[in-house]
Amino acid sequence: MATEPHSCTCFIIPSNMLRKLADAAASPADRSLLLDQCETSAYLRGQRSITPVVAGIASVGEKRRTIFDAHHKSTLPGKLARSEGGLAVADASVNQAYDGAGATYDFYREVLKRNSIDNKGLRIDSTVHYLSKFNNAFWNGQQMVYGDGDGKLFLGFTGALDVIAHELTHGVTQHAVPGGLVYENQSGALNESISDVFGSIVKQWKLKQSVDQADWLIGAGILAPGVGKALRSMADPGNKELTWSGDDQPKTMAGYVEGGDVHFNSGIPNHAFHAAAMALKGNSWDKAGPVWYKALGLLTSNATFADMAKATAQAAVLLYGADSAEQHAVQAAWTGVGVV
Repeated sequence: MATEPHSCTCFIIPSNMLRKLADAAASPADRSLLLDQCETSAYLRGQRSITPVVAGIASVGEKRRTIFDAHHKSTLPGKLARSEGGLAVADASVNQAYDGAGATYDFYREVLKRNSIDNKGLRIDSTVHYLSKFNNAFWNGQQMVYGDGDGKLFLGFTGALDVIAHELTHGVTQHAVPGGLVYENQSGALNESISDVFGSIVKQWKLKQSVDQADWLIGAGILAPGVGKALRSMADPGNKELTWSGDDQPKTMAGYVEGGDVHFNSGIPNHAFHAAAMALKGNSWDKAGPVWYKALGLLTSNATFADMAKATAQAAVLLYGADSAEQHAVQAAWTGVGVV
């Protein structure tokens, strides 16, 4: 009997960011809202072990998107708002979720020859307007869920393609890594990093940007101007000028924190991918992306950063040959961040 892959409820906004913003909140009501959302996130993460994984039944290449509206409640999936092939509706969040899921599906299908999230044609379900003023978006092991943001700190999540692709990639990782990646320690940080990597690649692919043209920011546009510009930078993790005042991500193992938050330590493998992509030049989806994607099938559930370094080097050899420029670029990237 096949082992079910590790599924998890994975959020784009880490709890420690919500706590930092709560500490700096302008009013007791704002602080209370943020702390309540931390508790809600913790509760939802605790539900991951009982979240079912729905099998896909679509034929190869068939795109199936279904967007639901939670009407600011917590019941999922909510009321049907738009399905595959349906015309755009008056609700911008519905249309953005539909378009973002489509762009992500198209990237995986056209560039990596993957048949939806599970490679078996899984229908891509998304729910918008989750709860009231909910400052997050997440993949719950089965579908996408988007809050609207509170309008003060966060301006909504469906308008950022890299956020959508990031979260849907958690589903890809759940199925592509044999057994899935355990969402803690270095395997959890890798899980987050892989989502940042492909979130950024999908955005670059859609915008037709080369590695030199890309901003390498995650979540640009979802923060209110008074909060910051983006959640994370892959080019320069921890650079507060590029992101927000509480960004303390490490870019090398010198800043690694044992047992640290998975969104924190993910800065290290993020920076390694950026270095490899820049060394390989051109478009991130031409060489670096396929190497990282192929490496997923070479990992185990508790993979470490060193395991990912080995897997990406092996993937480069399988794709481009031993002693290739691609292999050397990948190895140099992981050496540069202190993993090997």
